Amino acid sequence: MPIEAIEPQRLYRQISDQLRKLIVDGEFAVGSRLPSERELSVQLGVSRPSLREALIALEVEGYIEVRMGSGIYVCAPPMQRELRHDLSGEEGPLELIRAREMIEGEVAYAAAQHGSKQQIAAVEEAYALMIAHAEAGIDPLEADRLFHIRLAEATGNSVLVGLVTQLFDARLGPLFERLHSHFDGTRVWQEAIEEHGLIMQALRERNPEQARAAMRRHMDIAFTRYSANLIREYGNRQQQESAPRKRPARKPTLQLK
Repeated sequence: MPIEAIEPQRLYRQISDQLRKLIVDGEFAVGSRLPSERELSVQLGVSRPSLREALIALEVEGYIEVRMGSGIYVCAPPMQRELRHDLSGEEGPLELIRAREMIEGEVAYAAAQHGSKQQIAAVEEAYALMIAHAEAGIDPLEADRLFHIRLAEATGNSVLVGLVTQLFDARLGPLFERLHSHFDGTRVWQEAIEEHGLIMQALRERNPEQARAAMRRHMDIAFTRYSANLIREYGNRQQQESAPRKRPARKPTLQLK
């Protein structure tokens, strides 16, 4: 029998696999509300970001539904033919942001230090396009992508251009797209444009240290934003607690193996 390579499984997949099994086995009844993210992370002994990625994966697959201001509810397990996404190769969205923070911070440093006048002007053009799209009510995502790619081009390193492009395009996958949908909005894009403005200012001033700090700050804010509770709290906790919640006969045991 041929020997097959053993692939390490991403942590968020281990978490989602266990929660999915509990749902399929009926440990969490259909229509019931899951424990809070905080409770689940404590019971599983994992970080909130890893749990967040697992919940998003289950939402994409159709096992749970996130209802803003109410909770995360269990759906009837989808039929195999209803599963539209193969997430086995998907990176965790929050891990992607941390990777971009490390890499693109240095990209911004190098761009401010070595970028030509024409290359910096090209980044400025992409930044202006972000603003114009936002003001016109057009999704600025493509202009955002252009900004980061042109910034990488200003380093003069084609490997970095390819890497930045690959990392940015990974956010166009189903996991990141679903996570983004919970936090997207005019205010979020306004904040993101302001964050890009600080990067742009450092480029104009040819200040590598400031460019690195501004990029890392931008990514750190994005990480914090997407790590916020999926269930937005509107100040009326009583209403949230009064939502009907069916409980299983016994409390499921949550433990990563």
